[in-house]
Amino acid sequence: MADPVKISVVIPVYNEVKTIGEVINRVLNCGFDTEVIVVDDASTDGTREFLHNFHHSGVKVFYHSRNRGKGAALRMGFAAASNPYLFVQDADLEYDPNDYQVMIKPLLDGRADMVYGSRFLGGPHRVLLYWHYLGNRLITLISNIMSDLNLSDMETGMKAFARDKLLQLRLSANRFTFEPEITIKAGRARWRIYEVPVSYSGRTYDEGKKIGWRDAITAICAIFYYRFLD
Repeated sequence: MADPVKISVVIPVYNEVKTIGEVINRVLNCGFDTEVIVVDDASTDGTREFLHNFHHSGVKVFYHSRNRGKGAALRMGFAAASNPYLFVQDADLEYDPNDYQVMIKPLLDGRADMVYGSRFLGGPHRVLLYWHYLGNRLITLISNIMSDLNLSDMETGMKAFARDKLLQLRLSANRFTFEPEITIKAGRARWRIYEVPVSYSGRTYDEGKKIGWRDAITAICAIFYYRFLD
């Protein structure tokens, strides 16, 4: 029997004390030989204390002394990762680690350097928030025009990489602008990029969703910045 594939999963977390434990458990049980790297972005709701008391040999935890954003947390996690395939996992249960099984296939067979888990390619998803959906499609459209890619879901929180390719990029975005930055720079580097459908259990704002219209405007500005100025 072949040895299980080794992956590293980076989980940036900010104020998700209700879900972080379940997310970690799901990642640990995703069917791979998994290294979990959690980066707490100066949470104030008890997440930090939960992680201090969470002990597992397969889980590494790092802490920001102040809130720096998702992109900064991911960079810290990427630097600590040691396995050849690297996944990004949000801490809020919107994305299912079981989808790693389909996402990793283009990486394993050498077709892809990066894989996007798309919420808009037919996977099961919770039905809600039309304007949020429309905003995502608009941002993806602008990103596609600027990057000459034909993605369906640039803003997805579920992405996977060949670690050796990822380490070749110079990343600098600190907050949610990580998504347009990695897309523009991967397109510019002529990475082989694939998309696969994933399930999506979106949250309402009452349930803790953090992304809003200001983030959409920031993402659009970031697309132009990373395309023309960076």
